[in-house]
This record gives sequence, structure tokens and C-alpha cells, in this order.
Amino acid sequence: MKIQLTRHVSAALLTLLAAVTLAGCDNNKSAETQSKVLRVGTTGQSFPGSYKENGTLVGYDVEVVETIARELGYQVTWTTADFSGLMGQLEAGKLDTVANNFVKTTERQKKYNFTDTYLTYATQIVTSVENKDIQSLDDLKGKTVSGVLGSTHVTNLRNAFPNNDVTIRTYETRDGAMNDVINNRVQGYVNSRPILLAEINKRHLPLKLVGEPISNEQVTFPFAKTADGDKLLAEFNQKLQQLRQNGQLKALAEKYFGSDKVLEGGKAE
Repeated sequence: MKIQLTRHVSAALLTLLAAVTLAGCDNNKSAETQSKVLRVGTTGQSFPGSYKENGTLVGYDVEVVETIARELGYQVTWTTADFSGLMGQLEAGKLDTVANNFVKTTERQKKYNFTDTYLTYATQIVTSVENKDIQSLDDLKGKTVSGVLGSTHVTNLRNAFPNNDVTIRTYETRDGAMNDVINNRVQGYVNSRPILLAEINKRHLPLKLVGEPISNEQVTFPFAKTADGDKLLAEFNQKLQQLRQNGQLKALAEKYFGSDKVLEGGKAE
């Protein structure tokens, strides 16, 4: 009887130990999953890349990031701020990357490493449809053109008019820059051709393209030049290649831009 009781106690202890061990493994796994957080910044005002719809952050850039993060086992923590604010947080290490039409430039490559291109944006100028006398880039000379402070498109605008033939007015947000050209307070507005076409088509904006694009940019994800940054960059590149090969990137481009030409450097029509 005593031996039988001892056996029962031993079996109970083994069962309890096994349960505790399994619980510990589950807790470790849960903690590991929770610790895999990807901090991503965006303006939330960059249709169709990242914008709010019924209070929810959506868009091409948003879906690309969340698809990659999900497959890598990361939970995305989004931070929204104006573009210059995002740059400051990225430089301070408060963000892992930025998903907001972030263009790779020679100057930015001094600070960050960049993933493979996941979109190409041609810099384009638009004007109000009421401006019948503005049909070409030359017609903008002596006029004022708006753009977002710190954006590559403003830099491209300066390069397109090296003799300061146009006055450049910068804004903290894209809405401010666009509203002023719609209301004819400025005579031009510079941004990405795919973005402009998407906005004009969806919102029926009274804007028209002026001349040909003045450049063609590569949109990528920037990461810090650190061991953690290099690890994330390699993971992102692997998943971007998969998304391109399995057609997911193409499907997202068609969903938000109406064309997959934005993936290949072509003009989205």
C-alpha cells in the first residue's frame, strides 16, 4: 500500500513538472513573439501609400510592410508624423524604418542602408485645369510651385530649374501643398506621378499634368547601419523578392495605383 502510494505521488509530481515545463516553454515563446516588434513610421497622409480610411491606416506601403512583417513574425507598431518628424525619429533610432514613399538618394545612403526597390515614382508637376496658359515646364517660369518640406520631389524641382526660374513654396503636409494649387494660390504642385494620378482619378481633382516627369525615383525601405538594421534589411529583401515572384506585389500595385507599371519604372497611366 505504501509502495503504491509512493508511485502515485511520483507520477503526480512528474505530471506537474511536465506541465510547468510546457507552460514555461509557451511563456518563453509568447515573450519571444511579443518582443518581435517592428517600429515603422509614416505620415498617414500619403494616398495611396499610407492614409486613413474610417480611422484605420491603409495603403500600398502599409500593406507591403504588414505583409512582410506578418511572414517574418513581427508585430508592427505604427508611428504617424509629418515627413520631417519621421526623418528625425529615424535618425534618433526611435523607428526601425519608414514606409512613406521613401526615396533612395546618394545623400541618404550616407546615413542608411536601403532595401531593394518596391516602387518607382516619377516626379511630376501639376497645375489647375483653369491655367490654360500652362502646358509645359517652360510655362512655369516666373510662377510659384508648391511641395512637401524635405521631400525628394522638391529637390528634383530645384534641379529641374537650376536658375531659380520658379519660386518654391514648401509645406509641412501634402494636403496644404495640394489645396493651394487647386485654389490657384500657387501655379504648380510637385509630387509623384503615380500618387497624383491616383488622387486625380479617385477624388476627381481639377488638376492636370504639366509636361513630362522631371525624374524617376526608387522607393525603398531605409534601415540604420547597425547589426540590427542589417538583419532587418536582409529579411525585408528576402520577402520583397518572394512578393515580387508570387505576384503579391503586382496585385497590391494594381489595387492602389490601377497599374503594376509603378514596379518597373514605367509611368502609371
